[in-house]
Amino acid sequence: MSRIEDVAALEALYGQPGRRSLDKVADRLTPLYAKWIAASRFCVLSTVGPEGTDGSPRGDDGPVVEALDAQTLALPDWMGNNRMDSLRNIVRDGRVSLMFMVPGSTNVVRVNGTAVVSVDEGLRGRFGKAGKLPRSVVVVTIGEVYFQCAKAIMRSGLWRGEDESASVPSAGELVREADAGFDAESYDEGYAEYAKPRMW
Repeated sequence: MSRIEDVAALEALYGQPGRRSLDKVADRLTPLYAKWIAASRFCVLSTVGPEGTDGSPRGDDGPVVEALDAQTLALPDWMGNNRMDSLRNIVRDGRVSLMFMVPGSTNVVRVNGTAVVSVDEGLRGRFGKAGKLPRSVVVVTIGEVYFQCAKAIMRSGLWRGEDESASVPSAGELVREADAGFDAESYDEGYAEYAKPRMW
């Protein structure tokens, strides 16, 4: 396999970035970036730690994060599977990236920065839902924010509205692949009801 061994070779292959791809980068939330992120109910949180990298989907029924100020985002950590891959990484290495998406928009907004895991009662209280609070809140200090060009979502046709889920294995089938005795069908059929009281 022929591979690129250094940055100089990479730059020779791709050339220089366009001026607009650099000009669009801000070091804090501008009014328009704040508006875009406030419209996002879904993001991917990327972290890095001693065991490697992690990308975790995060979603809510309203804004997935809250802007505390122009430099700071707060991401509640709602009920999950308790693996805590992202949180473990943040505690040991605060570097994070967030990728925000809005259905129908072909653009993606990215935030790179650093984060801490907070259990501050006042901060957790800002996110109360159905009498529940997140166990912690990921507080992100923005290093840079910018939008990603639309080509990836345009190429993939991500928002065409087609249901392609029948073409992929279900969650139950994936568990059964690791545990041959697992009842995949019952798991899949009952998961929506199981999840209802565990959304927050």
